[in-house]
Amino acid sequence: MHDPRRHGDGVTLKPVDRHLEEILATVRAVTPLELDLDQALGTVLAENVTSPLPLPPFDNSAMDGYAVRAEDVAGASETRPVVLPVMDDVAAGDGRTYAVGRGMAARIMTGAPVPGGADAVVPVEWTDGGTVRVAIRRAPEPGNAIRRAGEDVRPGQVVLPAGTLIGPAQLGILAGVGRRRARVLPRPRVVVMSTGAELVPPGEPLTPGKIYESNSYTLCGAVRQAGAEAYRAEAVTDDPAVFLDRLEAQLVRADVVITSGGVSMGAYEPVKEALAPLGTVRFDKVAMQPGMPQGFGVVGEDRVPIFCLPGNPVSAFVSFVLFVRPALDKMRGLPAGPPRTVPATVDAPLRSPKGKRSFLRGVLDGDVVSPVRGQGSHQLGALASANALIVVPEDVTEVPKGATVRVIPL
Repeated sequence: MHDPRRHGDGVTLKPVDRHLEEILATVRAVTPLELDLDQALGTVLAENVTSPLPLPPFDNSAMDGYAVRAEDVAGASETRPVVLPVMDDVAAGDGRTYAVGRGMAARIMTGAPVPGGADAVVPVEWTDGGTVRVAIRRAPEPGNAIRRAGEDVRPGQVVLPAGTLIGPAQLGILAGVGRRRARVLPRPRVVVMSTGAELVPPGEPLTPGKIYESNSYTLCGAVRQAGAEAYRAEAVTDDPAVFLDRLEAQLVRADVVITSGGVSMGAYEPVKEALAPLGTVRFDKVAMQPGMPQGFGVVGEDRVPIFCLPGNPVSAFVSFVLFVRPALDKMRGLPAGPPRTVPATVDAPLRSPKGKRSFLRGVLDGDVVSPVRGQGSHQLGALASANALIVVPEDVTEVPKGATVRVIPL
């Protein structure tokens, strides 16, 4: 009986999900370290953060206005304002002690400590704005415009649990409770290496038989977008010994290595030739299109994970989305698994080879997805116009227009 996962050369293809499972079973979270808050954006907390103080730390005014005793102005109205003498000006940051006696008011600024005796703040808009005497035209309720000490955070309260992704608001609360540093899982350091004798750096003259090297730019951008640090290494020719030397030199700064190219069945496949004999990197044919040739394993004394991706630009990018990004999520301390998909209606018929899971480039607009023109694994222009991958399962060869499909937003 025909096995739909068996490739034309008789090799049984490895399921996409199994390949990802093996990757996630291998990678580990990076080692936590202490970072200044200025360096912590995009990292994940490795500790519970508790507050040593209440927030706000003292009762303070929520508005510019006048601190009063509410009972003194209970009858104030537009037609019968209550006039009080203004005894003090209380500014934000003023550490002196003030008190408001019966029948008195203190002018107060936003964020300033509420004087003793006062139990309400009258917004300046409810008054004539007087500085010696103030006419109050509306009666406040007790507690009006006062931020109470501890109403946001109590002393000893966990303000951020371990595992929290640190964004701008999280940096704010860390600083707000007095933290200058935090113990975090830092961004993984990812070295990206392209291989191929035909590659030329962008900006240099393009001679016959050469192409501009683009994969490292795509992959470094994807790495940074995934919350990791990317380091682009110089492209390597088709010499396995040179590749291995360059790789060993890069391991000192790498938590992960990504290569592109050199993993297929051709005569000049330096990545496969260099790494296969080590016995720690496995090369498979995965039941997917594009991106069938895949390599993954560990290298060096520190057993650094290495992703050996195919060299075609679209294949390399799709492989990153499916396999590398989930691994980086796990290394960062985040939930990790297959990419998120959403349902969409496809507005054109699709074709897919039997036995492979296809990831067709498309444009997702609301709940409708349109396949782009040019689905070849080398067609970088078509990839650049896409914002989604349309997933066609292994056992489906044709999808009619109007069918519901699963889509990976990019």
